[in-house]
Amino acid sequence: MKLPLQLHIFISLFFLALLTGCVSSDSKNDVVVLDVEKRPNIILILADDLDERLGTIQYMPNLKKYLADQGVTVEDFLVTTPMCCPSRVNILRGQYTHNHQVYNNSAPDGGFAKLYATGEEESTLAVWLQAAGYRTALIGKYLNAYPNPDDRTYIPPGWTEWYSPGRKNAYDGYDYYLNENGTLVPYGPDEENYFTDVMNRKTTDFIERAAKDETPFFLYITPFVPHEPAVAARRHEDLLQDIQAPRTPSFNEVEINDKSPLLQSNPLLTVEDEAKIDEYYRRRVLSMLAVDEMIADLFATLETSGELENTYVIFTSDQGFTLGQHRLLRGKSSLFEEDIVVPFIVRGPGLPAGVMVKPFLAGSIDIAPTIAEWGGVIPPAFVDGRSFASALLSGNVPAGWRNGFLLRQYTFSGDEDEASLPGLLSLLDVIQINEPLSYSAGIRTLQYTYNEHPDGFVELYDLVQDPYQMENIASTAAPLLMDGFSKWLSQLKTCKSEKCRMLESQEVP
Repeated sequence: MKLPLQLHIFISLFFLALLTGCVSSDSKNDVVVLDVEKRPNIILILADDLDERLGTIQYMPNLKKYLADQGVTVEDFLVTTPMCCPSRVNILRGQYTHNHQVYNNSAPDGGFAKLYATGEEESTLAVWLQAAGYRTALIGKYLNAYPNPDDRTYIPPGWTEWYSPGRKNAYDGYDYYLNENGTLVPYGPDEENYFTDVMNRKTTDFIERAAKDETPFFLYITPFVPHEPAVAARRHEDLLQDIQAPRTPSFNEVEINDKSPLLQSNPLLTVEDEAKIDEYYRRRVLSMLAVDEMIADLFATLETSGELENTYVIFTSDQGFTLGQHRLLRGKSSLFEEDIVVPFIVRGPGLPAGVMVKPFLAGSIDIAPTIAEWGGVIPPAFVDGRSFASALLSGNVPAGWRNGFLLRQYTFSGDEDEASLPGLLSLLDVIQINEPLSYSAGIRTLQYTYNEHPDGFVELYDLVQDPYQMENIASTAAPLLMDGFSKWLSQLKTCKSEKCRMLESQEVP
């Protein structure tokens, strides 16, 4: 039989495994590998800081041609913590941030060093799929502050092949060293060494080699763009001279008396500020053009190698991005829609073509369990997320699906790789003034976003009536509604695994 896609079939196989003694459940870290006839290949492409609300992907025709037009797009796909490193661990372990405890991008509270110290690399999506017989490979960025300076050729558990920068700064696009399966290989400043292009060549090589045997593969492709400095390939530098960042209704918001006191201190954007935003937007778009070319080459390679019909390809991002909304010059550290909503497009066996699945509160913690289901794996008990494979197949929201999705943002520690332009307060500045590990927390439902901040400030936005979050209605909303959200959030902030799923599924207050 072919690998089951419907959730009820998957559960049936699980109980069959239980009855035949094939399942061990001695530890919450156990992963169950199901006996299936054929496992599909799986490719996950994760951009860095790619917005959904600002329209950058509109400049990616290959993404549309090969993925959106031939697959399924999930509208309003959510990230729980819009910060690079926590979000990437959310994806790899299927957990909310308070459970994996990689809170930010650098030591002591976050970054690669924190994940390494916890030992949680021993059980990630790569480890689970490798246990199921997959050849696994990472090409690109792993986690912020990887690697440790005293072990630059370290390869985390679960990866059969590994191609990630081990020395110097690949964010700049050129002149770096790659850790290629335990060997540091230099790539100089020459044009052919542009990082996305190197990733493209290694992706092609990996797929062609993998296609020669019958071993399924999981390929995790993680470009550094459009994260700043958003360096484009030299062949693209002079393109799109006249594009402008979108002027959404919340761009340079005039009335912000209902926003947090710290945001209220931001002055209106000047003409010069808007020009900087436009130039930065252009750089971000240009940096994604090579990724779009890589997508075309990837599908060409899958076609010629005979692997296309048996391969799932996902395209998404670790968080969104803000450019001028609510007077925030640029960044990704708020709980506004621009930062927590990312693209999510997937094409694969049995999935319909050109379908948009309406919002149903799917998010970053659900990626690992969904991929695990495709791979014939039941993930460990610590996972907070849930598979939405059946929703992609049918377009219908699974029974008992969540009604609320937890949002968290933590303070920074040490030197972060983020930057804000001088003269304006950014959300990074807002967060940094608080005590270590204080955070904002919220709940995103289909109608509302409810947020609580460390200083006691509360926000409530009706996304149906106010999709751009222009009016904070916390002061005028019904007390029962506000109290219900506050109690719900208090419970979600400490939930674990099955308890999270139970709490998420309760009725909206």
